[in-house]
Amino acid sequence: MRTITDIREMQSIAIQLKREGKTIGFVPTMGYLHEGHLSLLSAARKENDVTVVSIFVNPLQFGPKEDLATYPRDFERDSSLAEKEGNDYIFFPSADEMYPVTPSVTAKVQDRTDVLCGKSRPGHFDGVATVLIKLFNIVQPDKVYFGMKDAQQVAVVDGLVRDFNIPVEIVPVQTVREEDGLAKSSRNVHLLPAERDQATALHQSLKMAESAIDEGEQDPQKILARMKEFIKKNTSGEIDYIEILSYPNLKQISRLEGKIIIAMAVKFSKARLIDNAIISVKKES
Repeated sequence: MRTITDIREMQSIAIQLKREGKTIGFVPTMGYLHEGHLSLLSAARKENDVTVVSIFVNPLQFGPKEDLATYPRDFERDSSLAEKEGNDYIFFPSADEMYPVTPSVTAKVQDRTDVLCGKSRPGHFDGVATVLIKLFNIVQPDKVYFGMKDAQQVAVVDGLVRDFNIPVEIVPVQTVREEDGLAKSSRNVHLLPAERDQATALHQSLKMAESAIDEGEQDPQKILARMKEFIKKNTSGEIDYIEILSYPNLKQISRLEGKIIIAMAVKFSKARLIDNAIISVKKES
């Protein structure tokens, strides 16, 4: 496995691989890899000739009061995990390498951002879209792998690739969870012991909602009310949002039908956790 820190070198390698007729599977990350990231790498390795993982904590997607400075970083650990997974290249640029000067052009995401995380994090997905356009041009992947834990990001990237005719295939991979249901996340390390126990309530509330839908409930407001009550009763966290929307268009709905997302964010003392479920609701006959 090779570590590349220079944009031109990574781009040159990608161009040569393309000339050789090899396919490139790409996993963009901000590092501090966990089993969720490794599941993306595993999928990429199975479906492509060469795999590339990027590790870059992108400052453009952090707000002024967000955790850029405290975001967990451990490159040696990440490198070891990626190599054990059979990864071929790590692209590990510095912020100065990616943004040597203030960008003269950045992306502006117009749709699918005024809900869920985008509502409370203005500009976040603009930063995500901007760095992904750069990474896609540098790595030149055939397939790019994203975890469905951040389903809004997957929806935004789907729109980005479609609108800009970027020749890559987006491959969504199901959320990897702890044995008790908590979604794997780099931010879980910031949970206090009591909060870690309480955090299982997020997944439990999603399962509760799924059961209600299976039993015929079609009013999203009733389901949301039950979920909010459950989270407030079983955690010390502050609910940022719980929403039910169409997917991947992320539009408000008054009745449950078709493909939907039930998504939430809950703030604990030092960590903000997200989780979701994508459900296909059958129409009543």
